[in-house]
Amino acid sequence: MSRIEKRFESLSNSGRKGLIPFITAGDPVSDITVPLMHAMVEAGADLIELGIPFSDPMADGPVIQKANQRALSHGTSLHDVLDMVKQFRNKDQATPVLFMGYLNPVEAMGYEEFADAAQQAGVDGLLLVDLPPEEASEFNELLYQRDIDPIYLLAPTSTPQRMEIVSLEARGFVYYVSIRGVTGSAELDYDEIRQSISEIRKHTRLPVGVGFGINSPESAVKIGEHADAVVIGSAIVRMMENYGGEKQTVINAVSDFLRGVRDALDESIQ
Repeated sequence: MSRIEKRFESLSNSGRKGLIPFITAGDPVSDITVPLMHAMVEAGADLIELGIPFSDPMADGPVIQKANQRALSHGTSLHDVLDMVKQFRNKDQATPVLFMGYLNPVEAMGYEEFADAAQQAGVDGLLLVDLPPEEASEFNELLYQRDIDPIYLLAPTSTPQRMEIVSLEARGFVYYVSIRGVTGSAELDYDEIRQSISEIRKHTRLPVGVGFGINSPESAVKIGEHADAVVIGSAIVRMMENYGGEKQTVINAVSDFLRGVRDALDESIQ
């Protein structure tokens, strides 16, 4: 059983909702990532989604696109991101870490070499936006063997057939994209989200996490009424941009924000 599965099992047993913050590794400066990961756990994060910097992040809006550019501007590579997870694991062996990124850096490293390196670093899940499940079976076998969960996206436009395909390859949880568009765009349609999650649950027993467009404790609570976890990215990455290289200011701001979300989620189930 992977760390992601164990964490969702624990959340389910306690009746709590998962909180999954996203940051781009190496943004805005390289040496903030590991301290910020620890701070987010202290503030109530259940899993951490760590973005692998990439030059053409097609699923991301302007906020996270700029985060990728900032990280790449000082040379953050996939090897660096793996090293960050290793450093994180020196103090935290419990919190699941999910990589989010694009196929090119993984393919350049080599599938098996990446899978080995990710396992050795302590990575628990992998979401590659541009690797569809129909083309991932062989690679996923390498991940399954190492207790690394392939994570897949579903969207408001996903058909029942698509949900079935994803359910065959996914592990850990299913990531539902709550809006039609890139990260950080549009308004949430809570009724559509509720209906989509209900349909997804007909096709998989995996937990459902919801991301894109969640930017406040209030929106997190509304999503948490139907989802097993909420994923928050652009709202956090925007703080990185606003505070730039002021590392402690960034850490404090992100921690305060996440505590507010964590408290609101916990209060909503009491």
